[in-house]
Amino acid sequence: MPRAADLGIRIGTLPPGPTNSVLDVAGVGLGHATVWRDEPAPPQGRGTARTGVTVLVVAEDAFPRPVPAGAAILNGAGECTGLVTALEWGQLETPVFLTSTMQLGRVYDAACELLAEREPRIGEEVAIPVVAECDDSFLNEVRRMQVARDDVRAAWEAALTSRGSAGPPPEGAVGAGTGMCCLGFKGGIGTASRVTVGGHTVAVLLLTNFGDRERLTVAGVPMGRLIPADVPGCAPAGPDGADPADAGSCIGVVVTDAPVDGSGCTRLARRVGLGLARPGSVATHGSGEIFLAAATGLRCDRGGRLDGIPLGGSDLNDLFAAVVEATEEAVLNSMLQAVTVVGRGGNTAHAVPAGLVVDLLG
Repeated sequence: MPRAADLGIRIGTLPPGPTNSVLDVAGVGLGHATVWRDEPAPPQGRGTARTGVTVLVVAEDAFPRPVPAGAAILNGAGECTGLVTALEWGQLETPVFLTSTMQLGRVYDAACELLAEREPRIGEEVAIPVVAECDDSFLNEVRRMQVARDDVRAAWEAALTSRGSAGPPPEGAVGAGTGMCCLGFKGGIGTASRVTVGGHTVAVLLLTNFGDRERLTVAGVPMGRLIPADVPGCAPAGPDGADPADAGSCIGVVVTDAPVDGSGCTRLARRVGLGLARPGSVATHGSGEIFLAAATGLRCDRGGRLDGIPLGGSDLNDLFAAVVEATEEAVLNSMLQAVTVVGRGGNTAHAVPAGLVVDLLG
């Protein structure tokens, strides 16, 4: 499946990194575990599972040497554990775990257990894993807990293995993105990166599950109004099926190798919202737009003391631009890389027609 750049879609002015993904930031890894099964509906079985877990490793040694971090909320109809700690301390000490709404507790429990296996200090100290969610109930049976500890472990191991890869990670309907819809078509996991004039890499990871088709905009072109109405998108199986358009939500994570402190990371995180607006987000009432940012160019000790001098003020401007551009492109990648998925009750999320998009762009 093509990514936006493969189709000649150019977003912004800054160049991408070598893989145009979060893997362009040294030490960062991204892994997925997809849960896909078809069983009888509850109570006889677990029903149709179209879900999973995605793990972003910002730094493997983040617990002993926390990474400066910050967070921002555009619309708060969602959940992200560890968010308050990131805002208070300005640091991140665990991977970022993404999953579906009803699986958050399962993933949090597994993350705590797996962290305790890896970090001998846990027990004397505690960790609060960062776990964020979007609602995939349009395609996924949420009345049963579909994600297991082994799924979290597999995604974490895949993230560690992915570091330094020559190509981008899997995107679209994988891991936490398996059951997500975006701007009237199939969505899910998307990522992109930019390199600033100063040589810093800024990358964005998204879990996209927001927006309606009419607002879909590609490189400034009102694509949602140009795609013919008879081209299928996200469609409920019957007249009484739930329409996912208003379900909303997007989790966004920024990672950069620039030397930025927690306050600066919070400012970077806010810019994800600007990038989401370009392809069509309006952050509806029931939507959870929750953003984090982490910067590996500085590190903290366990007491929160930084080991260098952070960038600030107008020196952040190029990083802001990079976040906005990478976010916009990551939305498109989450859709273009996705395949059509038939889920719970026959509800279907069709992939956006890439060829037609290119034709309409002219």
